[in-house]
Amino acid sequence: MNRSTVSRRISSILDDIQRLTNALYAMNTTDLQRYPDNYEVLSTDAALRAEGIACRLRHLIYASTTSPKAEYLTSAANTQGISVRCKDGIFEVTLPGLLPKRKMWQSGEYLLEPLGAALTQYARGHPLPRFRHCVIAFSHIYDQELPERRIRDYDNLELKQIQDVIAAFVLTDDTGGLCDTYHTTELGAVDCTRISIMEPSRFPVWLAEKETL
Repeated sequence: MNRSTVSRRISSILDDIQRLTNALYAMNTTDLQRYPDNYEVLSTDAALRAEGIACRLRHLIYASTTSPKAEYLTSAANTQGISVRCKDGIFEVTLPGLLPKRKMWQSGEYLLEPLGAALTQYARGHPLPRFRHCVIAFSHIYDQELPERRIRDYDNLELKQIQDVIAAFVLTDDTGGLCDTYHTTELGAVDCTRISIMEPSRFPVWLAEKETL
């Protein structure tokens, strides 16, 4: 990629950064209590714009440097705070933030590619379970210091693409005939989403443990 092409792409990204800055200023001056719908539109626009900027910068790195894509995405997963672990027969993935509303899910690239990299990195150092019949539990954890009206209906959330990435590593098949899905909403220190996969026999114990927390 020649210098003029790189410069044009950087200039375009800078324009988007300015638009992101404007959206953040608007968020900061919007009364969240009186105009929650306006705030939601502004915050969603800002978040999607930031994700787009990150993805465009990734592609610029891939095209203009010799940095390996897999290495970069592993670093992106670590920066985002994606974590993977397997304990007591439960395979668990924690994602930063809440899953987006389905109608606002424009591109999963920002999260899906680092998620795949995090799972690949984990698999290099740990044996992966392989579930045939299982329960997939989505824990939607909301920042307890923010208004509870932020809590959303489960059927409005984009789940399938996240589940498909994880399924490729640890599930035989994620068809409804083999996998049951459970959702729970919790309050916590920060927004995040935790996906826990387990054998059906383990689920009652997992649920009982959560109810005692």
